[in-house]
Amino acid sequence: MISVQPEQTKEKVEPSKEMSDQFKHLSLFWTDIMHLMASKPQALTSIGPMRAFAANSKKISTELIEINEDLMEFNKYLTQYYKQLSEAWGIAQKKVNLKAPEVPQDVEQIEAFKRIWIDIFDNDFTELFDSENFGDNYGKLVSKELELTKHWNNIANVILQSVNLPSKEEIDEVYKEMHSLKKRVGKLELELKKKEMKENAK
Repeated sequence: MISVQPEQTKEKVEPSKEMSDQFKHLSLFWTDIMHLMASKPQALTSIGPMRAFAANSKKISTELIEINEDLMEFNKYLTQYYKQLSEAWGIAQKKVNLKAPEVPQDVEQIEAFKRIWIDIFDNDFTELFDSENFGDNYGKLVSKELELTKHWNNIANVILQSVNLPSKEEIDEVYKEMHSLKKRVGKLELELKKKEMKENAK
């Protein structure tokens, strides 16, 4: 009995040690992979389209930083835009309430109320849209929107170039060329048709 127990214990310990070793090797493997990804990303992106993407990643990062700054400015002007609209609406509605405080009772009163509402809102919002403050804020809002669009287009072009696809500008050029060719073919067909009609008339 004494000689058997050590063998049973040995049998139980060996599988446990083997599993422990496997876990250790697996952990070391994933640790090495994580270290490789963190310290040498270029080694993972050295082939295929990801290589081009990695080379252009700085451009994308720069565009994203600029987008963040422009987005903050855009939100500021957008908030001011809606504030101006809501304030103009509130003032105009107060004027309407003072001129037509009673609830309309018949069709004529409803029509009169509508005319008052339209006239006051038309005048107040025309004044708002003609004001220098509104025009200045709206101009900045549109400008920031165009800048954001430009940044997104730049990012899209970098990604497209990384996977060897044509950029938006290149596709636009192809469409322009196709449109020009279509017009030229149409013109040539028309001239050919006129020439054939003249020859048939003879």
